[in-house]
Amino acid sequence: MSGKKGMKKYPVELKLEAMRLFYEEGKTRAEITGILSIRDPHRVKVWLKQYRREGAVGFGKAQGRPHKQAKSEQAELERLRMDANTMASLSPMSSHSPIRLPW
Repeated sequence: MSGKKGMKKYPVELKLEAMRLFYEEGKTRAEITGILSIRDPHRVKVWLKQYRREGAVGFGKAQGRPHKQAKSEQAELERLRMDANTMASLSPMSSHSPIRLPW
């Protein structure tokens, strides 16, 4: 299962088989739902719309939010060093010389 509770993710091959049954064999959406043991009868209608819009390629697209790209520890360490160096150069105490007071 994926997504919301109770949702099932169907493989691309099953979706393509549903399209074949609909277009080549003339099966109805209800018949396809029964033949392929699809829980939601509305699901075949959604697949048909998607197939008409995007073709078979639309079934292979990733859906939802993409995974975050994990940064390597070395790259993160380098970024932190650069931040530290930048902050040190902006700091008034970075010259390491004694503070001279005007009086």
